[in-house]
Order: sequence, then structure tokens, then C-alpha cells
Amino acid sequence: MFCTTCGSPISDDAKFCPVCGSAVGAASAAAAPQPQPAPAQAIQPAPQPQQQYTGQQQYTGQYAQQSASAPMDYGPVKADRSLIGWLLLSLVTCGIYSFYFLYCLARDINVMCQDDGDSTPGLAAFILLSFVTCGFYAYYWYYKIGNRLQANAPRYGLVFQENGTTVLLWQIIGVLLCGLGPIFAMNIIIKNTNAMATAYNIRLGAHA
Repeated sequence: MFCTTCGSPISDDAKFCPVCGSAVGAASAAAAPQPQPAPAQAIQPAPQPQQQYTGQQQYTGQYAQQSASAPMDYGPVKADRSLIGWLLLSLVTCGIYSFYFLYCLARDINVMCQDDGDSTPGLAAFILLSFVTCGFYAYYWYYKIGNRLQANAPRYGLVFQENGTTVLLWQIIGVLLCGLGPIFAMNIIIKNTNAMATAYNIRLGAHA
């Protein structure tokens, strides 16, 4: 038997080393390997349940697809057109303002409804073709605007009840109502254009 401290030979029944004086039992106890604690197992986080998206959280249907494709390539458009303003300024300017009004109207509708596969002719075509057709083209022009506004309304989350047929009926049959039909028809166009322009400008601000 040897001392674990200095390596000197000692008897089997000795309690202390005769050379260095170290306790044989203490040295043995000190030399005894200590049990290693078992490694702690890593706590795995509980799996999070995948969130289920309902139809209310996702765009669904044709209206949602059109809404996502609303054009944003231009600046804000006028959203506060007034029927009274259109009527008074047209009277004061002997009808000249009405042509400027139609020019701006066609321009803004083309901006808001771009990429729909349609186009609203401008003022030059309106005047020329209306003159050639003795005014019949003007009815067709208003009819097309009414239909185009209704068709593009879902792109902005809107629903318009009035369409081109509604506008055309007011233009033609409404003449019998003391000539007020065209005013009611223009009111429909102005109302729907303002609603779409407001939604367009809001979405334009969100994308800015």
C-alpha cells in the first residue's frame, strides 16, 4: 500500500503516512471520485398551435382580389365634387364650365379605374362624337361611365346600386320631369365618383 500524497510505502493498517503524515483514510476519501450530477434535460418549449385563419381574416372572392389590385400609380384625385357647384358654374359660364367638369371627371375615372380593360374617352372625343351623332353619343358616354363606376367599385370595397342603365334612364325619361332628369343623372355620377375617389385617396395614403 502506498501513500496517495507522497507515494511512500505504508502498512495496510496504518492510519497516517510515516513520511508526510497525511491521513490515509482522508487521502483515500479525497481521491475517491465524486459522482457527477446527471445533466439537466433541456426543457423543450411546448409547441404553439398554428393559428387558423378564418374567412374574415383572409381576402376571399372576386371583390377581395379586385380590392388588392386597386391602382396606386397617380396622386390624389378630387373627391369633393358638388352637384350645386357644377350646376351654378355651368349656368354662370353659359355651359363652358360643364366641359371642363367632364374633362376632369373622365381623367379621374381613368386614373381610379386603370387596368380594368376599359377607357373613358376625354373631352375632345365627347364633343366631336356628340356633334357628329346629334347628341346621341353623350348619352352613351354617360351610360359607359355609370357602368364603369359600378364595375370598379368592389376594388375599393364599395358597392354601387346605380349603373349605366340608371343614368341613361334619368337622362332620357327624366327629361319629362321638367327637364330635371339630366341633373339627377349627374348627381348619381358625382356621388359615386366622390365615394370612389375618397376610397382611392385613403388607400393611396396608406401606400405612401
